[in-house]
Amino acid sequence: MTTSGAHATAFFSEAIREQQVWTISDAGGIPAPRGSDGIRSMPFWSLASRAERIISTVKAYSSFEKVEIPLSEWRSRWLPGLERDGLNVGLNWSGARATGYDVEPSAAMASLAARESSE
Repeated sequence: MTTSGAHATAFFSEAIREQQVWTISDAGGIPAPRGSDGIRSMPFWSLASRAERIISTVKAYSSFEKVEIPLSEWRSRWLPGLERDGLNVGLNWSGARATGYDVEPSAAMASLAARESSE
């Protein structure tokens, strides 16, 4: 499994355990860069420490602050909104360029439900 794959797999277990997810924001809002496929993705992390690491190590995000989102709100409001807006979900991006797996919101919802039923 790749590092990105491991981070994506950890995302759902950690989010369920913590009952929250994190994103980052600055005065311009939450980033949603285009991926290599041309689709924009909004990043989310399953632990505050993961979001903090991106802020402290990725120059483009150095002025951002972490934002906590209760898992129930992420599921009921954020994922449907991202789906409606045509954005993907970035899962536990990492590394010097803050990259990783991007999935459609419906796939994130399905993976979350599958992980909950297995735990």
